[in-house]
Amino acid sequence: MTDGYLNFDEYIRQGEPEKRLKADAWRVAIGLQAVDGLKTSDYLQETARRNIEGEITIDEAREMVKQYYIKKTAHDEGNEDKEEADKVSANITKILSSETLDFSAKGFIALHRRIFEGVFKHAGKLRDYNITKKEWVLEYDTVRYLNWEDLRRSLEYDIEQERGFSYKGISSDKLIAHITRFVSGIWQIHAFGEGNTRTTAVFTILYLRDLGFKVENDMFAQHSWFFRNALVRANYRNAVEEIDYSPEYLERFFRNLLLGEKWDLRNRYLHIHPTKEWSVQPNLATLTSTGQVPEQVPYKHRTSTPSTTPISTPSTTPISTIVTNLNTNSKIYTSNKNVIELVQVIGNDELSIKQMMDLKKLKDRKNFVEYHLNPAISDGYIRMLYPQSPRHPRQKYLLTVKGLALYNELTKGE
Repeated sequence: MTDGYLNFDEYIRQGEPEKRLKADAWRVAIGLQAVDGLKTSDYLQETARRNIEGEITIDEAREMVKQYYIKKTAHDEGNEDKEEADKVSANITKILSSETLDFSAKGFIALHRRIFEGVFKHAGKLRDYNITKKEWVLEYDTVRYLNWEDLRRSLEYDIEQERGFSYKGISSDKLIAHITRFVSGIWQIHAFGEGNTRTTAVFTILYLRDLGFKVENDMFAQHSWFFRNALVRANYRNAVEEIDYSPEYLERFFRNLLLGEKWDLRNRYLHIHPTKEWSVQPNLATLTSTGQVPEQVPYKHRTSTPSTTPISTPSTTPISTIVTNLNTNSKIYTSNKNVIELVQVIGNDELSIKQMMDLKKLKDRKNFVEYHLNPAISDGYIRMLYPQSPRHPRQKYLLTVKGLALYNELTKGE
């Protein structure tokens, strides 16, 4: 504990795997409270520590927080805000620890209920009124949120459209642009009276993990306020002021998160009328040797329409050359040659273990599973066709979105 706050970084850097996972979940859950200007209490921090150390389960931690506020008699300043932050943080931690996702409108609504259970009476209920919200980045104008009568239908439509979208053959740029458009659209619906950004963030984390990306870092924890304001800018336009929708800020958030880029995520870049000092958001990875920010190429909105060009057959280039040519700063990157070969073998197909072994000309099934297949699954490149039934008689394996992104990099230019 430092100044009343738990040092999550220490657990994540040095802790045992189970402790690292718990610490990461708590850090994200607590960090997300900043989107509504909330801070957790010292009691919550201590409860989180006990859960990370294995002294109590997450369910015991949630119950302890609940009882703490039932028994609390002193009403400190900001007590209600801390109660909300504490309870919601514990709920989100439980959700992130389970890593299960119901990718449907019903699942999205249920997620709001699970996050705000014991906090809002309207948890898990769609709003039945229209809303506006004054935003600092918009000089206190508001995004135009969806009419309340269209909420469920719009949620169902957006999620079904995303479910049917194919990531095959698209570049990393188009992948980022598409994810940005989907997340931005879900948030703009603003299905609930309160808690929309936190629900969208948790839903996004679970979905990205489901796509194969490992979202176990400090992006949502440290930059949750930027995430919210980037959503605002992506959904705001004002013809009189000549301001168009600006999804580039949200794209840069996701580029940092999924590709390992280094965009400077400070909120002053998001203001519709920034000062000269904050008018150009820099990519810190491209700073010159003198520390100056080079001129940025103007943003041009990219389409997320997938390419209709047939995907090339796997490269015959030596693996050592492919590893050298890959962008090692990208989170799509892997130096594991066995994983790279397996990604190339699967490509756009769905293959059984026998088919993969035949294509790789391998005979030892145990060796293949241990040193080729399991690492590819663990690192998020490959997934089962029937994940709920690992021993399914027709079990096959295919690339995740992350795996497809790597495959597209491997076959680029062929």
